[in-house]
Amino acid sequence: MKRSKTSKQWMSEHVNDPFVQLAQKEGYRSRAAYKLLEIDEKDKLLKSGMVVVDLGATPGGWSQIAARKVGDSGKVIALDLLPLHPIHGVEFIQGDFREDDVLAQLEKSLGGKQIGLVISDMAPNISGVGVADQARAMYLCELALDFAVQHLRPEGSFLIKVFQGAGFEEYLKLMRGHFSKVVSRKPKASRDRSSEVYLLGTGKLE
Repeated sequence: MKRSKTSKQWMSEHVNDPFVQLAQKEGYRSRAAYKLLEIDEKDKLLKSGMVVVDLGATPGGWSQIAARKVGDSGKVIALDLLPLHPIHGVEFIQGDFREDDVLAQLEKSLGGKQIGLVISDMAPNISGVGVADQARAMYLCELALDFAVQHLRPEGSFLIKVFQGAGFEEYLKLMRGHFSKVVSRKPKASRDRSSEVYLLGTGKLE
């Protein structure tokens, strides 16, 4: 099948992207690793000994960073519908994080420990239909927030990728109802033309 002009343009940009090249050089699964690194440098989210859950973790760039930061005394549990190639220091559960059997596996993996941070860099498969893609993206964000609210320890934190557009302001308001502080971040590794921003909620309210 012949590649479209847009597809070729994306591939060319991707291959020449300095963060893609850096990720390959430094052994990260994706350029997204640098987004989490920059946010963590600013907000000091990831601490030694912390329990972190990464929703929609594949290919694993964020889980790699989290595992390195929390160290052997911490725990990183990654969840995704897609398989994840093993990462040192990361426990992986394949499946839908809304399903009872997946939540049961998570509970077992936690072993009574409380989750201090939920992170999510999820995005839906893009159809090219802007309205539909935005709606799907916001739905994923709502699912992730619901998970965080139900499973985070009091005062825990939640970091999520959100696309600005329909539903964004409502989602921001929703987050503010569950966390004492909510801020937005646009890391350098996030492409300028992208509508993505990262919302960070800290101090989960009981």
